[in-house]
Formats: sequence, structure tokens, C-alpha cells
Amino acid sequence: MALDFAAGCIGGAAGVLVGHPFDTVKVRLQVQSVDKPLYRGTIHCFQSIIRQESLLGLYKGIGSPMMGLAFINAIVFGVQGNAMRRLAQDTPLNQFLAGASAGAIQCVICCPMELAKTRMQMQGTGEKKKTARKLYKNSLDCLVRIYRKEGFRGINRGMVTTVMRETPAFGLYFLVYDTLTRRLGCEPEDSYMIPKLLFAGGMSGIVSWLSTYPVDVIKSRLQADGVGGVHRYSGIADCVRQSWEREGWRCFTRGLVSTLLRAFPVNAATFATVTLFLMYMRDQQGAECEMPPPPQAIQQQQQQQQQQQVHTNSL
Repeated sequence: MALDFAAGCIGGAAGVLVGHPFDTVKVRLQVQSVDKPLYRGTIHCFQSIIRQESLLGLYKGIGSPMMGLAFINAIVFGVQGNAMRRLAQDTPLNQFLAGASAGAIQCVICCPMELAKTRMQMQGTGEKKKTARKLYKNSLDCLVRIYRKEGFRGINRGMVTTVMRETPAFGLYFLVYDTLTRRLGCEPEDSYMIPKLLFAGGMSGIVSWLSTYPVDVIKSRLQADGVGGVHRYSGIADCVRQSWEREGWRCFTRGLVSTLLRAFPVNAATFATVTLFLMYMRDQQGAECEMPPPPQAIQQQQQQQQQQQVHTNSL
């Protein structure tokens, strides 16, 4: 469990550093006004943020995901691993169920974290760096201010949509990764193991995002609602209705290109880092360490060790 926690933190940090600029662009595109859009598309949004807010503008709100990184990865990898042990059999359905349970539980940390991230990313939109007005000093200050103004309910704005997004997405996330590592034969002695792990991790991220992206659009709009003191939506259904009436079905794909561009490198870096770290620590310590989910070779080794233990106990 300790190794899973450490591996998750390291892998998650690598993913955040690689993908946060894409996430900032995604949020800006998702919540911008349809009547007076600031950005024409993904590339124009990148260029505008760098020109108006400097390169650091792409990393606005990074403190929030970094701050919650340890807790989220501990929950995700810990719950997924424990769920697989309780389910006993390693089947595709169990992989999905274990991942879905991990996704649902980590929303407790994920929702407030993403609320602060979204508010920080929207801060100073379109303003020159020197003249930008800062309402929040950092992600923690953002959450404190929201709590003082709106209470516990305020810092959990968007919780329902977060659960709706994370539960099936994480189920597919772990299922696709497990399936691809098995099919590709990701074994330690394979000279192409790292490229295979990167591909499996990247594709699992793309599939999980495609499965629930419209829900993410609604979540972002609800969490950004109220910035500047103006509230437009009374709830999830009202947000869906207004978005559909004003923009049509295309509103539910806003920022999708940026998200997919981010999804592959982020999840490739995350899963590959976690896998390689656990493999390295396993070799160094000579101890059993379970991955969520591990490549086929490592999983077979774990099953063999469990069978040997059962045989020993029976004697």
C-alpha cells in the first residue's frame, strides 16, 4: 500500500506537469461566452494565453491538483487494489468495477480540487499580465474564500457531475489499460516494454475521457458559474438546457481537442511512471507489490506467490 501511494504520487506529478497547460485551454474553451468568444479554437487559445498572460498563464491553478495529488492517488490506487483483492477473480468486469469504485470514492477530494483549479484558471481571463486583477492568491486561498462565502456546499459545487464523470471513466480507464498491457505483452524482459506501457496508458486516458466528456463540460460550467458575481444556472438540468438552447449539441464537445491532446501524454506518463516505479522497487526490495492493474507478467508472478502461500499453509 505504501509503494502504491508513492508510485501514485510520482506518476500523478508527472502527469500534472505534462498536461496542465492543455487542461487550462480546455476549461477556457468550455466556459467562454458563445456570444463574445475570446478564442477561435485550441491553437488560438494557447497563443492568446501565452501572449496576454505569459507562459505561466497556462499553469494557472496547478497548485490545486498538486495539493490534492497525494490524497487522490492514495485513494485511487489503494481502493482499486483492495477492490481487486476482494473480488478475487481478475476478470474484465472486475477490473471495471474496481476502477469505478476508485473513481467514485476519490471524488471527495477531486471535486473541491477541480473547483479551485477552474476558478484559478478563469482568473484574469483575457487580461494583460501587468493589469490582471487577482481575486485569489492561490488554490488554498480560493477554497477558503469560497467556504467563507458559500459554506461546505460551495466548495463541493459540481459534486454530482463529478461523480457522474469519474465513476464510469475510471472503470474504463483501468479496464482498457489492463486489456492493452495483456494484449501487447508488457513483460519486464521486453525491450519495447516502455513504449508499450506509454501507448496503453495514453489510450486508456483517451477512452476514459471520450466516454464522459459531455458531463465534464457541464461540470466545468457549473464550477465556473458565479465568477464575477453572476450566477446563470440553477442546477445540472438548467445548465444542460441553457447550453443546448444557446449553442446546440456542439457545446458538449467544446475543448475536446485540447483534452485529447492532453489525455494521451498525461496518462502515458502517469501509468508508465507508476508501473516502472513499482517494478523497480519490487526488484530492489524483493517484496511483493501490486500494481493497479499490473502488466501481465507481474500479475502472474503475484498469483504464483499466492498459490505457493496457500500450499504452504495447507501443509
